[in-house]
Amino acid sequence: MAQAGKASLKRGKPNYIYTVVGVALVLLIMGIMGWFFLNLNAVGNTFKEDIRLSAYMRTLNKDTIAQIQQFIAAKPYAKNVVYVDKNTAKEIWNKENNEDWAKILDVNPLPESIDFYAKAEYVNKDSLAVISADLMANYGNQITDLQYPQSLVTSLNERASKIGLIFLVVAITLCVIVIFSIDNTIRLAMFSNRFLIKTMQMVGATQSFIARPLNIRAVVNGLISSGIAIVLMFSLIGWAESQFPQLKAIRNTNHTLLLFGGLIILGVGISVLSTHRSVLKYLKMKLDDLY
Repeated sequence: MAQAGKASLKRGKPNYIYTVVGVALVLLIMGIMGWFFLNLNAVGNTFKEDIRLSAYMRTLNKDTIAQIQQFIAAKPYAKNVVYVDKNTAKEIWNKENNEDWAKILDVNPLPESIDFYAKAEYVNKDSLAVISADLMANYGNQITDLQYPQSLVTSLNERASKIGLIFLVVAITLCVIVIFSIDNTIRLAMFSNRFLIKTMQMVGATQSFIARPLNIRAVVNGLISSGIAIVLMFSLIGWAESQFPQLKAIRNTNHTLLLFGGLIILGVGISVLSTHRSVLKYLKMKLDDLY
C-alpha cells in the first residue's frame, strides 16, 4: 500500500493547465452574459433618454423664458434644455406628422415650450410626476402643462422590468452553473494531489503549512484564468464593436471595467475556496480511503 502511495505521489501533480483553461472558459461565458446584459440595459436607457418632455408656456417675455430654462437646466434630471418658439414648434410638428397644416389654418395654435430630455433613471411615471409638480409649484403661472408620451414611458418601464426579471433568473442560474463548474474542475485537479497532501500530514506538517502553497497556487491560477477570460472578452468586444458600430456609442467603460473586476474576484475567490475545501477533505480522510 505504501509503494502504491509513493507511485501515486510521483504522478500526483495536478495538471494546472487544464484547470486554468477550464476555469477561463467558464469565466468567459459568464463575462459574455454580463456584457450582453450591460449593452441591453444601455440600449433601454438610450430609448428612455430619447423621450422629449415639453413644458408648454403662455406667451412670455424673453427674461422669464430664460429664467425658466435656467431653472430646468440646473436640475439633475435635465438634459439638452432648449426653448422652442411657435415657428419652431410648427416645423417640428410638420416633420413628425409629415404634413403641413398651414394650408388649412391661418394661425399657429401651437404654444411656446421649453423642451428637454430626462436622464434614464428619471423616466418613469412617479419621477416624471414629481418633476411636473416641481415645475408647476415654481412656475405654475407661466407653465400650463408638462407633456410627454405617457404610454411610451409606461411601456418602456414594463418591458425593462420583464427583461430585468428574466435576466436575473438567467444570471442566478448561470452563476450556480459557473460556481459548480469551476469547483468540479479544481476538485478534479486536486484529486491527483491527494497523496501529497496526506503524506505531508503524516510527517507532521500542520494544516496551514499544507494549505498555504496550494492556496497561493489557487490565487495564481485564478488570476491567470481571469486574465485569459478578460483578454478574450476584450477581443470579442472589439470585434463586436467593429461589426456593429452602435455598440461603441453605448459603451460604458466604467461598467466594462467593473465586469472585468467581477471576473477576477469570481475566478480567484472560487479557485481559493474550492482548493481549500479539497485540502480539508483529504486531510480528514483515512489513507486507505484515498485509493
